[in-house]
Amino acid sequence: MRKSEKRENNGIKLLSDVTAMILIGMVLTLIITGTETSMRISKSERINITPIRVQDIRDIGQWEFLSISDEELVDTLQEHWWRNKELIRIYRGTLRIGIDLSKAKAEWIHLKGDTAIVELPDVHLLDDNFIDEANSDPFYEAGSWTQADREALYRKAKKLMYERCYTQENLQTARDNALEQLEQFVHAMGFEHVIIKLGVGGDS
Repeated sequence: MRKSEKRENNGIKLLSDVTAMILIGMVLTLIITGTETSMRISKSERINITPIRVQDIRDIGQWEFLSISDEELVDTLQEHWWRNKELIRIYRGTLRIGIDLSKAKAEWIHLKGDTAIVELPDVHLLDDNFIDEANSDPFYEAGSWTQADREALYRKAKKLMYERCYTQENLQTARDNALEQLEQFVHAMGFEHVIIKLGVGGDS
């Protein structure tokens, strides 16, 4: 009688042990399965915006978005009672319009939520010395001319070239090019949403 009771108790204990092991196994299976189904491995293509990286991009310097080549035939005439003097030269040059990144403010690019905001100075003439004197030719010269006369002719050609090429229309074209290229550049850094603002001054 007592042996029978003992076996029954052992059987109940064994059953309890087996049941407990099954329950533990089920819990572990649920935990492992839940962990596996909820785990996500993603690769980020975004380039971190660190102060060093921002400064490196600023150090690129000038970014040209439009260049306009021009040729001007310029002359000067001095009349004298004994003989007239005339000087004619062909001046060639290229005006380059773009943004000087070194003049951008320190935090010219920053994040707002999932959007990269870029703030840069407006486009402008990158180099005031746009006439290529080595590629300019004399066309006609009569009489004797001083260096001051030649410099005056150079300034006249420069003024004509500037007025012809540095127009609001060309500035807007450069601005449109800048917006397009900068957007592509920031997208390539891994940012899907981009806002670009031109005309924001910065450090000189």
